[in-house]
Amino acid sequence: MSRTVVVAGGTGGLGSAVTAEFLSAGWRVVVPGRSEATLAELGQHEGLQTLVADLSDPAGAAQVAEVAAADAGAPVKAVLNLVGGFASGARVHETPVEEFEDQLRLNLRPMYLVTQAVLPQLIAAGGGAVVCTSSGSALKPFSGAAGYITAKAGVLAFVDALAVEYAKDNIRVNAIVPGTIDTPANRRARPTANTSTWTPPASIATVLRFLAENEALTGAHLPV
Repeated sequence: MSRTVVVAGGTGGLGSAVTAEFLSAGWRVVVPGRSEATLAELGQHEGLQTLVADLSDPAGAAQVAEVAAADAGAPVKAVLNLVGGFASGARVHETPVEEFEDQLRLNLRPMYLVTQAVLPQLIAAGGGAVVCTSSGSALKPFSGAAGYITAKAGVLAFVDALAVEYAKDNIRVNAIVPGTIDTPANRRARPTANTSTWTPPASIATVLRFLAENEALTGAHLPV
């Protein structure tokens, strides 16, 4: 365990697979969660460090960064932003602005705060990786989800800005652009859907580890 990764959203359908992937590769993995119960579902591993934290609160993000930096022998070399959510419904003229803003807060605020908190550690470690999660709908929108689509397009803009801003610090910043991920939650939400084209979380997890470990790629929007 010579390096640490922060997996924000590491308890979700995708996040649990990502956590397992990095643990199997020998990383020290720091996973914040909303409750001890959700964190307990990850099980126990000598390389796993968990904590309850509100990632929409600057103090919660700072707590995550503090825990990540606690092991001097395993400097922080990556942060993965997997926190997000989806909502759809009516068209814009029928949708309250509060619902639009909810999607921005859910999909952008934790990403910004966690990245902001961990960046000093990446700089101190001589560089590392930031990976954020967008969506294929940011590139191919559909009706009824303007808030979600706008937020996920904002993820891509944030990645582009960060890649330029921190290039001199050897910090690589990339985005994954998934379609539908084959998680239990998505199967429950769409019980009659054809899941043959959905992407298994484990497959995305290997891509995320590649982005964390590869030292040549930055500013990419990678379809998965």
